Amino acid sequence: MKSRPGPPASSSALALAAALAAVWVTACKPAGENVGPRKPRIALVMKSLANEFFLTMENGAKAHQQAHADQYDLLANGIKDELDVGRQVELVEQMIAQKVDALVIAPADSKALVPVCKKARQAGIVVVNIDNKFDDAVLAQAGVKFPFVGPDNRKGARAVGEYLARRLKPGDKVAILEGAPNAFNAIQRKLGFEDAMKAAGAQIVSSQSGFWETDKANQVAAAILTVHPDLRAFLCANDSMALGAVAALRAAGKLDQVLVVGYDNIAAVQQLLREGRVLATADQHADRLAVFGIEYALEMLRTRAAPADRETPVDLITRETLAAQ
Repeated sequence: MKSRPGPPASSSALALAAALAAVWVTACKPAGENVGPRKPRIALVMKSLANEFFLTMENGAKAHQQAHADQYDLLANGIKDELDVGRQVELVEQMIAQKVDALVIAPADSKALVPVCKKARQAGIVVVNIDNKFDDAVLAQAGVKFPFVGPDNRKGARAVGEYLARRLKPGDKVAILEGAPNAFNAIQRKLGFEDAMKAAGAQIVSSQSGFWETDKANQVAAAILTVHPDLRAFLCANDSMALGAVAALRAAGKLDQVLVVGYDNIAAVQQLLREGRVLATADQHADRLAVFGIEYALEMLRTRAAPADRETPVDLITRETLAAQ
């Protein structure tokens, strides 16, 4: 006797069966295997987040990731101290261990971070250098090349120095507060300041490192003022050090006698610009600088193009430009 076929399965029953099958297939996949394409993970490793410039950089990167959350994931890290190179090396090692797809790095030291970034590249990680350029000779010795995405620091510092020069006379004494000695951007900013001062006929009587930090710059500036009481200006390689120079001038009662310029256009210096306590600074767009690097890293992951440097904007900022904004 033939058995009769049962009634056709309902659409809800079929949907349930399909869902159960999908769950079973997913459960049977080997551990760690992704379902569908995985978004690339971009690691951003910065210098000191105590410096407003890098905090602005981090916030800009996070805002970009949130606006493009379907395109990539972001791991953002920074060190507490501008000079804590060892900790920055550790952060890169951690990113290698986590097998990120790309590393966007603002190195605290243009030489010391090259070996660990080479290690990242050998692990198949795309490396993009931002803000502070790696040393060309060390890169060549290591046999590696990373694209630099960032501004021309020498050109930016020269523009700041040229603006200051309009207020100077030939022979006026000036001092430079440099950044960290092993940082390429510190070297370039010093050269830009020197270019402008030599063209103006100013006398550079001292050039010392404030190591990017307000307190150190304050101490150095105070000592320079003691040795050179007729000083006419401080050229500071970042705004944190400009704040230190202004504090030293205030303590010495010389706020109205010595001019100050900086570099970075952090929020903390903008009121001083409006008051005329700081004459000028340079804006290299901290909120966009990491984004430029992230976008290039994503492009390289997509196209596997050979690395090439990309220059980003840097603008002169004065009391007049702030008023016009």
